Amino acid sequence: MPPDAQPVLEVGGLSVSYGKGRFPTVALRSASFAVQRGEIVGVIGETGSGKSTLARAVLGLVAPASGSVRIAGEEVTSFSSREWREFRRRGIVQYVFQDPLLSLDPELTIAQSIAEPLLLQGRLPHREVDAAVAQYLARANLDPSLGSRFPGEISGGQRQRVAVARALCTEPALLILDEPVSALDAANRVQILELLSTLRRTGVSLLFISHDLGSVAGIADRILVLYRGSIVEFDTAQAVVQRPRHPYTRLLVSSAPSLLSGSISREQRELLRAELRHQEASTAG
Repeated sequence: MPPDAQPVLEVGGLSVSYGKGRFPTVALRSASFAVQRGEIVGVIGETGSGKSTLARAVLGLVAPASGSVRIAGEEVTSFSSREWREFRRRGIVQYVFQDPLLSLDPELTIAQSIAEPLLLQGRLPHREVDAAVAQYLARANLDPSLGSRFPGEISGGQRQRVAVARALCTEPALLILDEPVSALDAANRVQILELLSTLRRTGVSLLFISHDLGSVAGIADRILVLYRGSIVEFDTAQAVVQRPRHPYTRLLVSSAPSLLSGSISREQRELLRAELRHQEASTAG
């Protein structure tokens, strides 16, 4: 990719606070990063680290206290509600939930759920929608015959692939996935990860949010590590796994045995926790 190519997502100095008064809770602090076309960026962090807040801020679901967000070259930070509705309708950015039952209408068939955004966009004649639905189901490694079933009649792994197919049907530039494999068994997890890995070849950019470093490290080009609302590391997946710099990242790596060439002792893990506490105390002071 040319070095001067415009990023699909540019986040600059983004901060988000919750609550009013003199001491609001800072959920995200001065986050800055970019996602290139066709790149998979993994966002890793524990519960409460700011992962979901970051996604919601990018999607315009929470208002930032400061900073900026650009998607596909458009400055969206100051969009009004109407401008956000129009922007989302264009399908430039799509969101895949952890639980697809939250995004799939239980009273619509799979085919109807996928057809819905196509019909809203109006970019295809009605007579071509059925063929397009079959195409996107196949792109998500699903048999088009599943289109006649309802979400409750298929497996969790199939539902998640349907959610991906539905997100892809608007041909988004950016796909945000919030814990897309955490509720799946090992076999379905592998299938979803393989599907996501193939999407980079179509030029779609992915922001893959997870607490599981092992899942992310296998497909991400770069990994962003969030800790207590701050980005503490952002580098290639290889560098983050093999040469983690921040003590929190080293703890994450030590907790994923599949990423390590050798085991790590309990004593070594306690030393990492002590180093992390010391760094926190130094920062607070």
